[in-house]
Amino acid sequence: MRYNKIRKMDIANGPGVRVSVFMQGCSFHCKNCFNPETHDFNGGKEFTDEVIKHILELCDKDYIEGLSILGGEPMHPTNIDGTAKLAKAFKEKFPNKNVWVWSGFLFDKNLKDTEAVKYIDVLVDGQYVDELHNPLLKWKGSSNQRVIDVQKSLKENKVIEIE
Repeated sequence: MRYNKIRKMDIANGPGVRVSVFMQGCSFHCKNCFNPETHDFNGGKEFTDEVIKHILELCDKDYIEGLSILGGEPMHPTNIDGTAKLAKAFKEKFPNKNVWVWSGFLFDKNLKDTEAVKYIDVLVDGQYVDELHNPLLKWKGSSNQRVIDVQKSLKENKVIEIE
């Protein structure tokens, strides 16, 4: 598994100041994707335990509200185990901070039974659709995407969206 970049102070991908990790590799190739440099599974850098340790150190500041994991595609079969490992380590160290993940896969069809979702607070799911792009949407690029409260959705066994 590989990652593209780490932003140590991001205010665009989730609420508050966050650390954002962009995973490397995506098979969706959405038209006008905002991160096409993350599509190649062979690009970027190796995602190791040392990288996870570095991310956790960046998150260990009072002003960091949470961790955002984007892509590429963090929930692709090639990446999902690393995403789960990172999210789990983060939640164990920072139980009062939140994890946001963006994925083209759908929560209820592809992800709800995966190990990774146990450690995710908010999932923005669905592929970006350029024809449905709306710059006024919060946390998502196109109107087909959903901002999901993952833990509440798991408890109630249905998709609970955040407005």
